[in-house]
Parts: sequence; C-alpha cells; structure tokens
Amino acid sequence: MFHPIKHFNTITKHRHAVIKHAAKCGFLFQGLMHDMSKYYPAEFLAGAKNYLGTRSPNDKERKDKGYSSAWMHHKGRNKHHFEYWMDYDPQTHIMSPVKMPYRYLIEMFCDRVAASKIYQGNNYSEKDPLEYFMKAKKRRIIHPETSIQLEYLLTMLAEKGEKETFGFIKSHKKGFDVPKDFAGA
Repeated sequence: MFHPIKHFNTITKHRHAVIKHAAKCGFLFQGLMHDMSKYYPAEFLAGAKNYLGTRSPNDKERKDKGYSSAWMHHKGRNKHHFEYWMDYDPQTHIMSPVKMPYRYLIEMFCDRVAASKIYQGNNYSEKDPLEYFMKAKKRRIIHPETSIQLEYLLTMLAEKGEKETFGFIKSHKKGFDVPKDFAGA
C-alpha cells in the first residue's frame, strides 16, 4: 500500500525532533540539515510504498527485495550515519571504518534519540536508544572510537537523562574524551 501522507508526517516529525535535540546540544545547523535526502524521490517514494509506522520502511523494502534502495541512497548522502564513514585503509587496502567527525557523531546521537521517540511513542524510555544500539553492537562495522563515544552518550542519557546529556554535549562543542573507567554497557 502507498502511504505518502503518513510517511511524510513520520519523517517530518522525526526531522523536527532531531532539530530540537541538536539545538539543545548547541548544534542547530546540523539539525536543520538533517535527513533532507528523505524528501528526494529515490528515498521518499520507497518510504511511502513500504511505510510501516512502527519501524523504518527500509526494513520492509529490504525484506521484499533483499536490499533497500532508499537506504543505499540515504547512507551515501548523510554523514551522520557511521556507514558513510568507510574507506580503503592505505596500509591494508581493505575497506575499513573511519572515525566520524564530532559534529556528525552528535547528529547521529540526536538521530537515534529522535528515532526511538518516534517509533516507541508513549512507550519511549531514555534507555531505549542505548538498548537499540546494544542489540547490534557486536555486528556493527564502526570505528571503535566513534562506537565508544556514542555508547558513552547513550549510557549517559539512560542513566542521567536528556537535560544532563544535552548539557554535557553543549559544554563539549569540540569533542570529549571518554573517561578511562567507562567500560561500556
């Protein structure tokens, strides 16, 4: 079934949540530019065709076709996805993850929080983004420093809440080092 209005409303609601979160973190411009490619026909039409409402339409397209053309388009144009940050290692000549620049790491954090809120609705908990992250941690191909920084922020959100986490990010506009005693979840 084709659901262009529902899909438009979902992606717009998500985008506005990212803008709000990014502004609270002191990264308003990152938020304003977030996910603009979702409105391009290559992504929007596939999203409207595969709309689910409770999770990404890319899941349905992937199940139906064996891959998601919308996701392939999206990840190649949006630097807040760790999948964008893959390149050939100059020594090994093997495709490897690259550490994400900090501003995209923060946008990724805001994106994950907003997505959890949109898909969980009234059942949302500040632990949800961390739980989602942890489900695929062992199979995720992401630079180790990027992964530990994201996990640190998601753990802070789960344990201390939005106000403290957004405040921490805002006070660390250039980046931060994860404390040596942080073992991860």
